[in-house]
Amino acid sequence: MNNYFDNTPLIQTIFKWKWHIVIITLVAAVLGAIFSGSKFITPLYKSDATVYPTHIEEYSDETITEQMLQIMQSQEIMDSVVEKFGLLKHYKIDKSYKYWKTALIGEYRSNVSISRTPYDAVIIKVYDSDPEIACAMVYEIVNQYNRIIERITKNQRGEQARMFKSTLEDNEVFLDSLRERLNTIGTEYGIVDVQSQAREITRAYLNNGKSDKVKELKENLENYGPEVNIINNLIYYAAENYHKTKYDFEREQRYCANNISFANMVSNPFAADKKAFPIRWVVVALCALCACFISILAVYLMEYKKSINK
Repeated sequence: MNNYFDNTPLIQTIFKWKWHIVIITLVAAVLGAIFSGSKFITPLYKSDATVYPTHIEEYSDETITEQMLQIMQSQEIMDSVVEKFGLLKHYKIDKSYKYWKTALIGEYRSNVSISRTPYDAVIIKVYDSDPEIACAMVYEIVNQYNRIIERITKNQRGEQARMFKSTLEDNEVFLDSLRERLNTIGTEYGIVDVQSQAREITRAYLNNGKSDKVKELKENLENYGPEVNIINNLIYYAAENYHKTKYDFEREQRYCANNISFANMVSNPFAADKKAFPIRWVVVALCALCACFISILAVYLMEYKKSINK
């Protein structure tokens, strides 16, 4: 058991070949520093923004943040960004290549990251060799999102406005018919205010006897008084409903007429002055560690093979 965990041969091998291992490690580190330079790896600059959805409603069981995420990741927005910034040429993709669309989508997805934060916001990260383009692409994604939501919202609000307008027109016709009937009863039968007229007719009937005029008014009041009361109640509730519908109609019209932002940007993007990729010290460290491990493994196998041959 002790021999199984005995690392003495390995330590002796490392000590024996220590200068070789050190030199190989240093050479690998130097090569890593050289090949991680801008001449061999195109540096990428990062621009990002954090946005919250606002002024929108949930369309389904998804939250408004999930809806924002899906729209920003949509093919429509990607196509718009690709066209505006000429990314096919910018990414140096030849359109004569058979799979140029797949290559373009892959390049776009590797450079554009849109994800949800733990606080129900959406963070947009764009990497590009030009820091100005990276910053502009972030703004464009947000602008395209606003355009799509504005189109969807205005279509919905427009439908609501047309529905409320139709209801208003129906209410106007109904109110006009009620007022016309009320005016007819008042003109032909003298019934205007049922309660006041009822008191006056009762007083006149008791004081002046059963004159033809009093009898006529009394009969008209008995015949058309209940209808006048019903019409007055209908006018009251119809007018109340009319004003409520008119408020809703004007609200929907305001939504359709105004330019509203549907993304609240709490962290604005900017053109970076320092590259985000590659991180040179990480490349150098990884090259050195890999070279050190491989060289140790190689010399250990060499020594082990010699010991077996003896």
